[in-house]
Amino acid sequence: MKKIFFAIAALLGLGAVSSCSDMLDTDSSQHLFDPDMNQKTDSMYYAFGVLQALQAVTDQYYLQGEMRGDLVEVLPGVTDKNLQELASFSAGTTNKYDSAYQYYRVINNCNYYIAHRDTSLLTGSTEVVKNEYVAIKAIRAWAYLQLVRNYGEVPFVTEPLTSISQIESSQFPMKDLAGIVNELAPDLAQYSGTPCPNHGDFNIGSTNWGLEIKINSQRLYIPVDVILGDLYLENNDYPNAVKYYVNYLAKVGSASSILLNSSGDLFNLPKEMYDRIPMNISILYNGDYGSLFILEKNKVNNRENITEVQMPVNRQKGITSVLPKIYGYDFYGTTKYNNRSTPRFEQVQLKPSAPYLELIDTLTYYYYESGNNISLSSAKICDTRYYNIADEKDFGDDSTQVWISKVANGTVYLYRSATVWLHLAEALNRMGYPDLAFAILKDGLNQSVLDYGSEEFGGYITAKGKELITEVYPLITEATADKFQKETSYGIHQRGCGWTSDYEYKNKNYTPGLSSYQMKPVVGNKLAYISQTYDVAKDPAAYTMNDTINAVEDLLCDEYALELAFEGTRYYDLMRLARHKNAAGTYGGNFGSLWLKKKLAYKNPQKDLSDPSQWYLPFQ
Repeated sequence: MKKIFFAIAALLGLGAVSSCSDMLDTDSSQHLFDPDMNQKTDSMYYAFGVLQALQAVTDQYYLQGEMRGDLVEVLPGVTDKNLQELASFSAGTTNKYDSAYQYYRVINNCNYYIAHRDTSLLTGSTEVVKNEYVAIKAIRAWAYLQLVRNYGEVPFVTEPLTSISQIESSQFPMKDLAGIVNELAPDLAQYSGTPCPNHGDFNIGSTNWGLEIKINSQRLYIPVDVILGDLYLENNDYPNAVKYYVNYLAKVGSASSILLNSSGDLFNLPKEMYDRIPMNISILYNGDYGSLFILEKNKVNNRENITEVQMPVNRQKGITSVLPKIYGYDFYGTTKYNNRSTPRFEQVQLKPSAPYLELIDTLTYYYYESGNNISLSSAKICDTRYYNIADEKDFGDDSTQVWISKVANGTVYLYRSATVWLHLAEALNRMGYPDLAFAILKDGLNQSVLDYGSEEFGGYITAKGKELITEVYPLITEATADKFQKETSYGIHQRGCGWTSDYEYKNKNYTPGLSSYQMKPVVGNKLAYISQTYDVAKDPAAYTMNDTINAVEDLLCDEYALELAFEGTRYYDLMRLARHKNAAGTYGGNFGSLWLKKKLAYKNPQKDLSDPSQWYLPFQ
């Protein structure tokens, strides 16, 4: 532990100023050498220093979350040894992607800013630095959340460490997840409703192959209500999690709050899958899921991304990322692969896992028959999202390379609209409202769904659920009617599986039962699977609300895989859901741990994951 803090003191005492050549450098000619943050604009340099530290930890954050999940497999003899160790849960203290110091580097930069920033500065009656100050606190909370996710219990430090004497004279308390939440959440709560700072759009440079990249500065930060929701959700405090996700969606988020309909695109399926498509299908081309992650489109105009880390675009602009190369992309090369993506290598280091491919290739697709805009049909085709981000090439001898493009351009997505909606669904479900959680998958939430999709009209929304989301946690109200309209609200499952909603495609009238994607049969199928797989809840006649909640949670787990695959969050999601299951005790106090162990059994992990103490990396 002392080694980590010696490194912080030696390297980061005053390391918050961005360098002249860095991609986050500004146009100002002023260069700061002293810790003076009493001017209205100068602290932006220090805020960018925090963002630089965030860039430095992003590869590690991503790989710690993705490699230990169930969506990727290594290629023996090809995949980097450090990645293989993460995947097999055998990573030791020499693993290059296991460094608590990298997270503390972010925290120390944040602590330095928070300790020195004068927050009383005004322009007229406007607090000119409040948004920035709150955003830095939110980033610090995010970094602590990653520490306890990865290491279980960690030293808690809120003072900036700039000297060895500070370290030697201090006894830093150790905090687990609950301790971190108790320390940070009450302070952050006073800033609920504060939007992220917006310094305008930045031109962050050109790739070696000539693409000029712009990014909106607001999406470099984490909304305080979103990180508050995550802290509480991680700690099984579902009412508070719902409160802050709703605050963000209803009061803070603007266009980013609305799920874009990148739905059901069948055009990108490989040729061998076209025989699954019925002849009478009317392809509803309403978007392209893959376009959410294309460099040319995802920086300024894309409304989906809330928080992203854009890694430097070339070696002259800062620390480069290993992520594109791992997935077979030469982001730092010189020649375009095609008009939409970066140069490619012939060799990738990871491939989609067998359980993930089985999940996407066994799902039902919902569609209108050709010339019929009234009734819906369905067929076992697939979830199309994977085929919109993956490019497969058969090399013969059962050798197939798969290039997955989500991080091909050096962008890591910390939060998207889909992330917040799914997290809200997870919290609502565990609060006892699986109907509202399922609505987020099926239809999206708006007044029309709550009214005409209610049990009163033959739907699935309970009166209790409607009251909760309109009055107790006012997400759907008259004040938000323009934001959450039936014309712009879509269920997340619809993004990959066609027309899951009960809205009529042509006039958007809501007709309960229109789609065969309905709560009762879908949840029933999941209950049957859980019963068979885990030998619990055997009698359908005796199913309880707790059984339903657990089944909807597993549907959400599937949706996390389908929507957020290859974004670096998978293991963190699995751990969190396992904690929920353990805390609920529906099938015993360690059911979640056994569930997690079974999920990851195909990896042959070197640790016994039925023991929660074995979920973590060695702290170094």
